[in-house]
Amino acid sequence: MKNEEHDKLARRLTDILLKLNNGEQLDANRLAEEFSVHPRTIKRDLLERFAFLPLERNDGLFALETAYLGKLSFRDMEHFAALAGLNGLFPGLDTQFFRELFDERLSKALNIHGPAYEDIQHRKQEFQDLRNAISERRLVRFTYQKDDASKPVEVAPYRLINHDGVWYLAASDNGQPKAYAFGKIRALEVLEATYTPDKALQILLDREDSIWLNEKKIEVVLTVGPRIASYFKRRKLIAQQVIEKELEDGGLLVSGKFAHPNQILPIVRYWLPHVRIVSPESWQEELEKGLADYLKRERKP
Repeated sequence: MKNEEHDKLARRLTDILLKLNNGEQLDANRLAEEFSVHPRTIKRDLLERFAFLPLERNDGLFALETAYLGKLSFRDMEHFAALAGLNGLFPGLDTQFFRELFDERLSKALNIHGPAYEDIQHRKQEFQDLRNAISERRLVRFTYQKDDASKPVEVAPYRLINHDGVWYLAASDNGQPKAYAFGKIRALEVLEATYTPDKALQILLDREDSIWLNEKKIEVVLTVGPRIASYFKRRKLIAQQVIEKELEDGGLLVSGKFAHPNQILPIVRYWLPHVRIVSPESWQEELEKGLADYLKRERKP
């Protein structure tokens, strides 16, 4: 297989695995159109190359079993996609080999390396109903419980997103992109009414790497100390992270884009004293004020 062909295959398999990991239900014909291949090629990807995955089939759509959703990192997905792309070239890489490797990786992710994943097994049917509503482009209605209040919501569901181990529903509320924590959704009802997808919102969801769906983002610049610079080089730790410059002392100048201070301040607090917000200055001042208030409270007898 030529390098160019193998790279295309690896990218396609990674994208498909990413969609499955995010809880999407996949239609072979739509994927074939997206990747400019024949539907038979997509079915071969799903049924042969990914034969080790615990896939469910419902009305011609393919999806990953609920228990496995959101458990793989992007690096894991690249790794499995690369291996799956070699399947057939090397007879020793059979389905059993892949399945054992897959289960072992998930076990390690759950028990050792992964965050505390949200357990949604007891709400499997509601999760499946949302999946179906997204695939069929049907509106949904539910009660959303936030803090001590609840409110009725009727939205167009676009995607189920796993962010830091927690599931969210990305939806359109009268044209406004919003994210709803799945754990706070109650009395879910899938309506007969359908909607026409907004391409701009789909593009936004494709490029967004957080659940803050507000399109108005502020660029934030951080200085990262040399002791922790390797962590930021190894993977993206903030939304839309860009390493702007490597400093002489081994530190970094890093930028990201955020919709709200609460999206970045907890990360900065986690890495103190090795990270500082350079811009906007008001966000650094808000951080320092919060720390000063905390110290005052703790010092009171």
